[in-house]
Amino acid sequence: MDDEDGYFGESVAATYDESLAELFEPEVVVPAVDVLVELAAGGRVLELGIGTGRIALPLVDRGVPVHGIELSRAMVDRLRAKPGGGAIDVTIGDFATTRVDGTFSVAYLVANTIMNLTSQEGQVACFRNAAAHLESGGCFVVEVMVPELRRLPAGQNIVPYQVSPTRCAFDIYDVATQATSSNYIDIVDGRATYTSTPFRYVWPSELDLMAQLAGLRLRERWDTWTGEPFSSESRQHVSIWEKPTE
Repeated sequence: MDDEDGYFGESVAATYDESLAELFEPEVVVPAVDVLVELAAGGRVLELGIGTGRIALPLVDRGVPVHGIELSRAMVDRLRAKPGGGAIDVTIGDFATTRVDGTFSVAYLVANTIMNLTSQEGQVACFRNAAAHLESGGCFVVEVMVPELRRLPAGQNIVPYQVSPTRCAFDIYDVATQATSSNYIDIVDGRATYTSTPFRYVWPSELDLMAQLAGLRLRERWDTWTGEPFSSESRQHVSIWEKPTE
């Protein structure tokens, strides 16, 4: 792990956009941006874990002022190199605890980023931090997977999700601690490299309790950004909690 940039140092940042190219497709980005623009209603928004600007840059293009919090300087360097990226204010720090000036209409975490906080304590702190940044009536939005424990074979703790001649990728689950990790074996020119990134999976009901502890209440929960109903078969969710008006 890169001590300064966490698990998203230069080696990851250099190929981040390319390795997750499907997340940058318009059919993925536009629905999320549409929801955030509507929720912002002309106000400022705060992205926790802004990364290389996948969501922030389209928001700015739609006239929404964005401030980001990001631990990885390497990721922010990639954001800065993109058209319009230099105009976005970014504070370097842990998004669970780092404070910035002012209040916001919306704070948001996308693409499973809440799971980068590898303890329940850290995830609770993140909700409290988001709530502290919200103006009265503001919203905290989280996009995250539903833990895929139903896919675990009986008696096993590994879920493979990509197998090819050049890459094997699999998640490892610890159901006692909710610790999980994404693991990759990449083969280039006959040589294999192994990388592993830790996460903490979290249930929707657990997130609701974290929101309650932070003084927020659930407003909406969808399967996707386009508003499909959340169900017992959903593999992800977009949840919106709001800060009650005073």
